[in-house]
Amino acid sequence: MKKITSLFFIIILVACSSKKDEKIDFTTLFEKSNGTETPEYKDVISFYKKLHQSYNEISLFEIGETDSGKPLHLIVFNSDGKTNLDEIKKSTKNKVLINNGIHPGESDGIDASMLLFRDIVQNDSLKKSYSNSLIAVIPVYNIGGSLNRNSHTRANQNGPKEYGFRGNSRNYDLNRDFIKQDTKNAAAFAEIFHTIDPDIFIDNHVSNGADYQYAITHLFTQHNKLGGNLGEFLENEMRPKIEESLAKKQIDITPYVNVWGTTPEKGWSQFFDSPRYSTGYTTLFNTLGLMVETHMLKPYKTRVTQTYELLLSTINFSQENSTTIKKLRENSINEILAKKTYPIKFKVDKGNPTKINFKGYEGTYIPSKITSGSRLFYDKSKPYTKEINYYNNFVSTKEIKIPKAYILQQGWHKIVERLKNNNIKFVRLKSDTLINVEVHHINSYETSKTAYEGHYLHYNTNIKKTKKEVHLKKGDIYISTNQKGIRYIIETLEPEAKDSFFNWNFFDTILQQKEGYSAYVFEDIAEQFLKENPLAEKQFKEKLKSDKEFAENPQKQLYWIYKQTPHYEKAHLQLPIYKIH
Repeated sequence: MKKITSLFFIIILVACSSKKDEKIDFTTLFEKSNGTETPEYKDVISFYKKLHQSYNEISLFEIGETDSGKPLHLIVFNSDGKTNLDEIKKSTKNKVLINNGIHPGESDGIDASMLLFRDIVQNDSLKKSYSNSLIAVIPVYNIGGSLNRNSHTRANQNGPKEYGFRGNSRNYDLNRDFIKQDTKNAAAFAEIFHTIDPDIFIDNHVSNGADYQYAITHLFTQHNKLGGNLGEFLENEMRPKIEESLAKKQIDITPYVNVWGTTPEKGWSQFFDSPRYSTGYTTLFNTLGLMVETHMLKPYKTRVTQTYELLLSTINFSQENSTTIKKLRENSINEILAKKTYPIKFKVDKGNPTKINFKGYEGTYIPSKITSGSRLFYDKSKPYTKEINYYNNFVSTKEIKIPKAYILQQGWHKIVERLKNNNIKFVRLKSDTLINVEVHHINSYETSKTAYEGHYLHYNTNIKKTKKEVHLKKGDIYISTNQKGIRYIIETLEPEAKDSFFNWNFFDTILQQKEGYSAYVFEDIAEQFLKENPLAEKQFKEKLKSDKEFAENPQKQLYWIYKQTPHYEKAHLQLPIYKIH
């Protein structure tokens, strides 16, 4: 009986060994279909799991949860072998993070990254070249959208045959969610991002606002907004060197063509990636950001191949310039603090364009065969190369003095949750205290009339500042600006910043009064108040003389007096954020 049992185990071991030694075919669906198809989500993950099982240099992690109920996957190449998240966080190697499938219909990066990781581990020369790099990829970020597979929603796109949908499981566009973090996807991404702390971040997309000769365009984060030596390095070193690398591969590339319904030869401005977008968000932590935008009218095979080559060129650049990039990133916080002010609003510098040679097609307007109007028509038989204005310089229109700290009143739990998600350091006050601070009241703002990603955004926000002594309570949150996340702190807590928490409706309860008055009762109180407060009475009379609309509106007059009295609630329009200078 013992001999039979031993023989049984030998057979099992031999069978397992044979199975392990079987050569796995890592040819992708993209390759098998001659560049016309992209795999389903489950097959993408299966591919990376097999890669992880077959090659010691590939580590695979499941991190957080997405709105689909599934976790995000993170794949990491490390020439030293399998690694863990703590080792990744502590590593001093060059770090690159690639994000794919944020819009799953734009699947080019999904296929290009599968080819890239396979080729690296199967090529000893590439493995050796990237021995000082940690290359990480999120195979599919928008899992819910990827599972919603179809062949029709990308109406103008030239392949693949089937693909995912732009909205996630809750119909959010995830490339508008990085600051507000309404989705579980965004929270999981923040965990991945801060674990890796990448030197360079790449987000792969597909787009089309016009027709032109290029199959691929680049959208580097706006260099003036990035600012300092890091911004100069991105504009003067990183972008040109990557363009040169692609030119050597016979690949033409141009800046993202930021036009819709017009012809590019008139020129265009660089896309301004505010923190709602992936590269705008990663910039807040001094990561060099690059968004790849292939052209949806070009063949899928060409788009994937060129995305692959751009990934290689960017990784090579990061490897060659790793020491410089790390030093620039490390010094950037001190650069910001040394300037003492921080820009929160920008505009295009129309007087300072960059001249570029653009390869386009002649565009004209011809009568529509469908509607009663005309349509834009690009004549591909008439290609051209023209010098055009590219407005890639922005100037600051609003700067704030950087405070020593912000204080957030306790109770704003959604804000605290996001501060924690983004590794923002803060402490809670240990006792009640009186302190002189800068207080912000919302003076004016406008609100969009249509819904945008689950919100009705505020914009054109202006504040009124006052300095006074306030009573802070035990448990209120003290946030020093002298930390790595200084950009994130300012961009979210300064209400006038484009993607501030105020503009994203996190503080809308302060916009509504909770108490009021009945006019027939308050008339007597108002009369007595003016008698006892001569200065207020003088201001009231002057306003009656100078403001005709005010003089003709008794309700406005009474409300004006009410706002001067102690009965008017202090919380109305006052942000629960104080600044210490």
